[in-house]
Amino acid sequence: MGFLKKLFRRSRATVQQLPSGSLTVDRNGEVVTSTVSSAYPKNLLREIGREVLLLFRESRVSQMPLGEVSIHYASLRITARELRGGAIIFLFPQTALTPTPNRPRL
Repeated sequence: MGFLKKLFRRSRATVQQLPSGSLTVDRNGEVVTSTVSSAYPKNLLREIGREVLLLFRESRVSQMPLGEVSIHYASLRITARELRGGAIIFLFPQTALTPTPNRPRL
């Protein structure tokens, strides 16, 4: 997902908190509601929403529709549910103290 590059790409070295909270996007990827801090750039939230919607659309096209998706990165966990064309997205920053969800072992 290309939005992670935008999260970490800066012209100057700065420390920025990862987003925490939830957002609801419409079918065009526009943010309808959000509990993420207003200090966080809206264009990055919009980009996250559009990428999640693209994932849901591509899954439908491949005839494997998803109702929910959970993406785990080293420092960010994204869980999203499809809502009649839009989506609700939950953003959870991961820290060393954050417990990881139980995953099946192979």
